[in-house]
Amino acid sequence: MSKNTKLIHPRDQIIEVIDRIYKRGMTTTSGGNISIIDAQGDIWVTPSAVDKGSLRPSDIICVKGDGTIIGKHKPSSEFPFHKAIYEARPDIKSVIHAHPPALVSFSIVRQIPNTNVISQAKHICGPIGYAEYRVPGSEELGEVIADEFKKGFKAIIMENHGTVLGGSDLTDAFERFEALEFCASTILYGAQIGTPNYLKDGQIEEFEAQAVGVLPEMETTDYPSDEVEKRAEICKIVQRSCQQGLMISSYGTVSMRWRGNDFLITPTGINRWDLEIDDIVQIKDGKREAGKNPSRAAWIHQEIYNLNPDINSIIMTQSPYLMAFGVTNSYLNVRTIPESWIFLQDINTIKYGDHFRKNRNPKLVEDCATALIIENDSVIITGDKLLQTFDYLEVAEFSAKSIVLGNSLGELVPINDEQVEDLRKKFLS
Repeated sequence: MSKNTKLIHPRDQIIEVIDRIYKRGMTTTSGGNISIIDAQGDIWVTPSAVDKGSLRPSDIICVKGDGTIIGKHKPSSEFPFHKAIYEARPDIKSVIHAHPPALVSFSIVRQIPNTNVISQAKHICGPIGYAEYRVPGSEELGEVIADEFKKGFKAIIMENHGTVLGGSDLTDAFERFEALEFCASTILYGAQIGTPNYLKDGQIEEFEAQAVGVLPEMETTDYPSDEVEKRAEICKIVQRSCQQGLMISSYGTVSMRWRGNDFLITPTGINRWDLEIDDIVQIKDGKREAGKNPSRAAWIHQEIYNLNPDINSIIMTQSPYLMAFGVTNSYLNVRTIPESWIFLQDINTIKYGDHFRKNRNPKLVEDCATALIIENDSVIITGDKLLQTFDYLEVAEFSAKSIVLGNSLGELVPINDEQVEDLRKKFLS
């Protein structure tokens, strides 16, 4: 979906986002609903009892301000609380309601996920409200949800039901929805292997303060064919990462070395799902492409390229199973299957704050491993070709997932030293 949502019809915006939510397994065929209120006060909403996996723009319903319904279906049965939210909060222009598994887990044990588990989530999600159970589709449910929105919340846990989130537009609401479900998933997976640790507000504020800083601008920028080709490759991998749940809208940085130590990198402040070739930022001779802001982690990528001539691509992201280890300070032993050890060998962890520029941890930029976890922040994967680096990310996440899931069966029995040495001789010599 384009960043300028004003130029996209509400029905098309809704179709694209419900498709993302369904394909990522964050709602079911029958569950969940999305709405947008336009400048005329008309509410566009998903229909009732129509397959979420095959919705078309023509299926989206328009409810006029006078209550007139335009469309070939009935509006969602949960329309009353969408309407109640818009009446309670004029600043809210879009609403998402769904039953994503991790957030439903919190709703059925009647808890609110602590978004301080990941550095940027507090600012994206904001404080989280809690709405007591009422019958779905009832006016009473609309009232309790509207009451929570009146308190200033934009994200609500619905008791024994799911979640509802609002935003200044649909992109904003989806970023909040995705980040909150990610936090919930990370906490749940982390709890299966250890005890999740949470950042203090001061640590998050310190990160936000030190992350500010923009490189000087280039006077002119050239776009030769090999540079344009790399831009397209970055966009393709970012889109693939989002589709596979290895990256979320609000976090994820990908870069590729271009010539010498010059490189191309994803921007800051742009939804990863919507990334386009023109959004990519060229960094040349320590300067940025004019009019664009590179990822706030650009300095890390620059240092890695400067100090590691064999590294030509970097992915810095948050994926739920890897971050389960990152929020519990648990050791991720990749001696699970041969492929994992051959590709990764070992995954170290550095403490939150060691990725601040002022600290310049050598494990991060000098003794650069294939994979490194930054506690409560991200995982960094490095490699030669970008597709290879993406493969390493997939292998690392699959390895982490196998360990988290296998933990309920018993203790991990890793490949032993003799077997590792055999792998070393055959594949790494």
